Amino acid sequence: MSEVHGETAGHLAPAGPGRTPNSLKWAVLIPVVATAAGFLAQYPYGMLWLGVLIVLGAAAAAAIVAGGLWHRAGAATLAAFATMALALFAGPALYELYVKQAGDRVDALVADTGTHTNHKGTELDVCRVVDTSGTVRDLSEQQNCQGQFRPEQHVVLFVDPLGALDPWVEATGERTVDGVGLGITAGLFAVTGSALFYAGQRRRPGR
Repeated sequence: MSEVHGETAGHLAPAGPGRTPNSLKWAVLIPVVATAAGFLAQYPYGMLWLGVLIVLGAAAAAAIVAGGLWHRAGAATLAAFATMALALFAGPALYELYVKQAGDRVDALVADTGTHTNHKGTELDVCRVVDTSGTVRDLSEQQNCQGQFRPEQHVVLFVDPLGALDPWVEATGERTVDGVGLGITAGLFAVTGSALFYAGQRRRPGR
């Protein structure tokens, strides 16, 4: 047994005093960057593409660090895919959380509903609403217009106090947030960080 144990231990890099802090650094940095990039992608003015580029860079960094430097291919693959999935779920979840908790509630009326076909040929629901100031806003599924509203229906807009994000539309003024999206985000954050931390702690020497 001691011979087998010695052979297994020989495949691991010698433990050093800086291994745990270094592993923690990447285990926190990558998921934080992915989460921030997902939220950034919710902003207009081309921020979607910037967010996508940052997420791809974070996923590549996770793969390079865990797979290329620490030689943990399985953990590298898991971390890279979890990083991309994290950004995908974190963006909408944080968008809803932010505008519902910090946004101003404004009464509005649904003027019209319909669908819009994007460049991929996918039909997406859209809404046109008019708020109490007379401002007309065209909202999409990203703003929670998903075919659940009808023309002339009273709705409530949660308006970004900074004016950067488009409003979030709801049938009522309740600030309750969908816990599913936040739960998935937390889970993917943990998976990404755990995969990187494991790879860092169990890193192998170069071959």
